[in-house]
Amino acid sequence: MARSALVTGGAGFIGSHVVDLLLAEGWRVTVVDNFDPFYARRLKLENVAPHREHAGYRLAEIDIRDADALDAGLRDDYDVIVHLAAKAGVRPSIEDPLAYHAVNVLGTQHLLEFARRRGVGQFVFASSSSVYGVNPRVPWTETEPLLPISPYASTKLSGEMLGHVYAHLYGMRFVALRLFTVYGPRQRPDLAIRKFATRMLRGEPVQLYGTGETRRDYTYVADTVRGIVAAVDYDASDYELINLGNNHAVSLVELVRALERVLGTTARIEWLPDQPGDVPQTWADVSKAERLLGYAPATPLDDGLRAVAEWLAAPDAARR
Repeated sequence: MARSALVTGGAGFIGSHVVDLLLAEGWRVTVVDNFDPFYARRLKLENVAPHREHAGYRLAEIDIRDADALDAGLRDDYDVIVHLAAKAGVRPSIEDPLAYHAVNVLGTQHLLEFARRRGVGQFVFASSSSVYGVNPRVPWTETEPLLPISPYASTKLSGEMLGHVYAHLYGMRFVALRLFTVYGPRQRPDLAIRKFATRMLRGEPVQLYGTGETRRDYTYVADTVRGIVAAVDYDASDYELINLGNNHAVSLVELVRALERVLGTTARIEWLPDQPGDVPQTWADVSKAERLLGYAPATPLDDGLRAVAEWLAAPDAARR
């Protein structure tokens, strides 16, 4: 019998790619997504359109803040929960920290309680590189001190700690994956690579904050997803924190130059002040992921950017 996965946030950018791979590997997949209006509903519907033709797929439109709705709407047995649903973004979290706490902390606790009651033994949680905050020692290992500087980052750290509690008390396996600046086709409209590429193709200015020297560990979505799905089968311990990055930091200016190469255009840059909550750099040490999950990011930045450009140039791109 096919194994069954519950994927929260499975209509979003990373989540829909996770569903792609799970379905291809023969899993039955139930997706929970509330189609949060942070960006257009139609974009998520486009993400899931191919999945809805699959016999092993089910979509449940449920808000994880509603524990009763989770119990009422999800009656199947699940081998694993892959928890990707969250309110995303550092800057919006500063404007509305209570909403971020309600979704990212309380919602995560609802899902852990759901897993405990239903006897789901494997819980994979999408944490974030933002938990490392302003730690200047790079690349970051999972044992580094954590210095988060945004409400979003603090909610992800809270999720990791909740998972530790449930793993300790209830024997549930909890794997927290600290994701580093994932990019690729289906990326959210607010994220830098998609936003920059779209504006450059339209001849509009690209807004860069500070001096353009902030650095990010950009990780192509297919690499990240292989790590997430590998964590679904991880069974060597009850609790782990694991980086999923590219082990290479790129400055904002370098990113724009790479986009210029791939898109064959020149960016017009508009310089703006530094933004509160933004960290100066992210850089993952992925040796633990390689050791425990067989994780090996394989997509060079220019190749990943070409995939984004091809997606943006597809016939239906105007709807995006």
